[in-house]
Amino acid sequence: MFGYRPDAKLAEGVPAIRRFMPLISPRRNESLFYFKQEVNVERALEFLDEINVDRPPERRVTLFHLVLQALTLMYVQRPRLNRFTQGGRIWQRDGIYISFSAKVRMDDDAPLITVKRKFDPKDDLLTMVDGLLDSLQKGRSGKKTTSDNEMGLLLRLPPFIVRIVLRLVMALDNAGLLPRAMIEPDPMHATIFMANLGSVGLEGGWHHLWEYGNIPIFGVVGKIYGEPGARHVTFNYSYDERIEDGLYAARGLELIKEFLARPEDL
Repeated sequence: MFGYRPDAKLAEGVPAIRRFMPLISPRRNESLFYFKQEVNVERALEFLDEINVDRPPERRVTLFHLVLQALTLMYVQRPRLNRFTQGGRIWQRDGIYISFSAKVRMDDDAPLITVKRKFDPKDDLLTMVDGLLDSLQKGRSGKKTTSDNEMGLLLRLPPFIVRIVLRLVMALDNAGLLPRAMIEPDPMHATIFMANLGSVGLEGGWHHLWEYGNIPIFGVVGKIYGEPGARHVTFNYSYDERIEDGLYAARGLELIKEFLARPEDL
């Protein structure tokens, strides 16, 4: 409403036709572009074997950790992908925030925890991994997050009241009036949401974008396939094309492939 948000500033240098797109397509899911990427991870897997030699099993670096670090460095080089649409405008986010889900335990009945973390591109790979593992350990301890407490409170109310509250929250968000204290812990206000289906042996699929929050990209990492020497992973992305043109986005995602081909640079 006033050209200000606690989590972003108005994007600069946006062409008029792109500034008009959120007005003619106000919803994320009517602005979706799907992008599939086949990534050779052979060198990445070899690198993981090398780097994990002296690390205890519970502190192992995984392929998903490499993906998260590659994403962080990609956003440094392609900052226009760290934008989102809200209230009919295009905003530049003030940091790199990645949300993802993790199982508390690897069994069917174990609950999922959703993690949102700010990633600092100045952190090297092991610093990032150790900080992330510490965060996951707290999440798996059963301690409730701010978002858990908020949802638990709302679910005590009748559904029609919850819908009214959510509409109010979304209206405040569109106007840039939602306080940082609510945005900061909310996993639906992030640069990207990454789902690691490969960790449970599943192929990658396509996911919608939530209208709640402001995430413009949802990525799904599938399982590793192929014979040793030529192993690959499929990445599927659902992308809100209003934030930036497809060529800029595709070239940004190609950087992830390049980083995973040279994991020692991470």
